[in-house]
Amino acid sequence: MRVLMIIDGLPGGGAEKVLLTLAQGMLADGHRISLFSLRSVCDYTLPAGIDYKAIVDECRVPWRKLTELSRRAKKLDSAIIQSEQREGKFDLVISHLHKTDRIVARSQALDPEKVWFCLHGMFSPSYLGHRKGFSRAIKRYKIGRVYRHRNITAVSRAVLEDMTGEFAVTPAKSAVINNPFDIEDILRLASEPCDMAGQDYLIHVGRLHPHKRHDRLLRSYARTGIQSPLMIMGQGSDRELSALQALARELNIADRVIFRGFTANPYPYIKHARVLILCSDSEGFGNVLVEALICQTPVVSTRCPGGPAEILTGDLARGLAEMNDVSLAEKILTIYKNPPLIDPRTLESYSIAAICRKYAALAEG
Repeated sequence: MRVLMIIDGLPGGGAEKVLLTLAQGMLADGHRISLFSLRSVCDYTLPAGIDYKAIVDECRVPWRKLTELSRRAKKLDSAIIQSEQREGKFDLVISHLHKTDRIVARSQALDPEKVWFCLHGMFSPSYLGHRKGFSRAIKRYKIGRVYRHRNITAVSRAVLEDMTGEFAVTPAKSAVINNPFDIEDILRLASEPCDMAGQDYLIHVGRLHPHKRHDRLLRSYARTGIQSPLMIMGQGSDRELSALQALARELNIADRVIFRGFTANPYPYIKHARVLILCSDSEGFGNVLVEALICQTPVVSTRCPGGPAEILTGDLARGLAEMNDVSLAEKILTIYKNPPLIDPRTLESYSIAAICRKYAALAEG
């Protein structure tokens, strides 16, 4: 099968990592994979065997924003036509991220029945949360227009329901396909040396951004009274880091909070932690929860809009907290003292092989 994946650049990010994991898995299954990037940014090592092309918009006229989508769609169409003339028609096209989707939706060279728009996150908190009145209505209309009567796949049921409900979108076809994980590689990376091995600590892994609610994390941790340190692994602006450090001092926990910054391989630290905590306001899926469970590390997460409640089921649901400091603190203490059993067999549904089969099935109708 010939598959085309399209994305607006490959800077370091969750959706970009998911795309490349998926591409690698589908290549291993014998499919021919092309990746068209709508910018020349690429911070990842591309899988061997992938047909990669950067389609760069070089227009610099002052009014370029007015014609950006149609102009970039034409450049994309030109690349598609040339590729299909050389290698044959694409059987499946997957568009990733909203800016990409807006361009792909204008394509004249693609068969709409073969195109699937992959939704990686919750749209309403990201695009509507800060808007009111007319501005909110216009944004809702513009987003809905992109996806209405299109094929949609979403990384969680909540993401799909957010699109169909908040934006009044009726898809032509729809599917929920979770993110893929290279379980063997995660376990291999997790086995590397760790300077925290043998110590008792909690961990949060994620960029320093208001959406991730590190303020809630610090207040909840302080409320637990747990003396084991809290490691916060992730980078962000100097302003955000300074604010969190100031809050830690205000809560009298600065001596127990470790701001680790970015680490290329976080898995050994996740593996050796007593509990991993996610405290976001929304999560399209919640990759780090699955990664922690693969490492046999118990998790606590806010029951935020998105994927966490779909991941943490059965006994793992004891780690779901309401979106406030009191509830999160209670759940941290509960899981810290009485962690659930983690059955590796339940995680097989997130494996690359399982997820790639679901994507391949999209081409079968």
